[in-house]
Amino acid sequence: MWGIARRGLRLATGLMLGAVMAVAELPFVVLSGVSLLLVLAWPRGRRAVLRPVTAAVRTLTEANRRRLRIYVAADTSASYTDRRALEYLSLRWALGLLGALVLVAVLIGAVYGTLWLYAWLMVADVRHPGTVLMSSVAGLFLLFLSLQGTFGVAGLEAKLARRCLGPSPHEQLELRIAQLSSSRAGVIAAVNDERRRIERDLHDGVQQRLVALGMLLGRALRSKDEMRADQLLRQAHEESRQALTELREVAWRVYPTVLDEAGLRAALETVAERSAIPVHLDYGMDRDPETAVATVAYFVVSEAVTNAVKHSGAGLITVRVAQGEDGVLVHIEDDGAGGADSSGSGLFGLARRVAALDGRFRVDSPAGGPTIITAELPCA
Repeated sequence: MWGIARRGLRLATGLMLGAVMAVAELPFVVLSGVSLLLVLAWPRGRRAVLRPVTAAVRTLTEANRRRLRIYVAADTSASYTDRRALEYLSLRWALGLLGALVLVAVLIGAVYGTLWLYAWLMVADVRHPGTVLMSSVAGLFLLFLSLQGTFGVAGLEAKLARRCLGPSPHEQLELRIAQLSSSRAGVIAAVNDERRRIERDLHDGVQQRLVALGMLLGRALRSKDEMRADQLLRQAHEESRQALTELREVAWRVYPTVLDEAGLRAALETVAERSAIPVHLDYGMDRDPETAVATVAYFVVSEAVTNAVKHSGAGLITVRVAQGEDGVLVHIEDDGAGGADSSGSGLFGLARRVAALDGRFRVDSPAGGPTIITAELPCA
């Protein structure tokens, strides 16, 4: 909820700046159109007119690109032409004014939605309580619609920018090749890291148990004291049990069989049960995703919970798995101290797993908490 509120506030700030810029863009577009008509009528002054117009177009367009990148999270290409930039500004000012109207509607809705509170605190005798109540309900409804409009106008701004200033097909192809090369290298590195981790777990855990088991059995065979031999055999039996437990732990970390047998929900419930910190699981999927997506979702939750148990000092971990717009949305939040390093080996490995599926991975962990890990996994 807090993340949605921050995103809405960021979008509202972007729309407010866009509305201010629209005040300058509208007269500029009108003057540019008049200037271009004069150029057609007076060709000799073409250079004198086009140079300042082009410079102003570039300045306003770059300001909008920065605004969209910071507040709307919309990336565009810097290789746009002057014509495309002018087309963008000739359409953008209308969205800027629409954003201003939406923000005004938000303020009006907020005022009327809280009218009942003002009436209760400031007016001793309300003569028309029904009118106050209806005005408050209408204000809350307007507030709801205008808040939805904030997200809608921000989406239109992003679509217009990508259409007019977006990368060319050649740039998109180059970007896609670079992404595939990076994800391929990340997958190879993740596999190598996983192999080294398995080898380390086997060497430091199971192998040491088996060595101790062999030594105990050897001492039992050489012992001539029956009671001593029986004691050694009991120790060997306990050591074998511990070795089997650690071997199952290693196998579980490699790939949980319950994921194939009972599905993603059962695997995540097992993670919650095995956690030393209480884990609240909110599973909102109607059916399990495909195997590759379910596997990555499982490892994201498992590694995030493990990190929270080891480093966060949290008292509660909340895990939500739901159907997103384009795939599966995984959200892990803990109430710990925060300060998680997204470049650390664990979280960086998760980011590479998610990137291999063309998904998006985000870590938000300010000092003092909470730590929020989000993964968006596209479904085929």
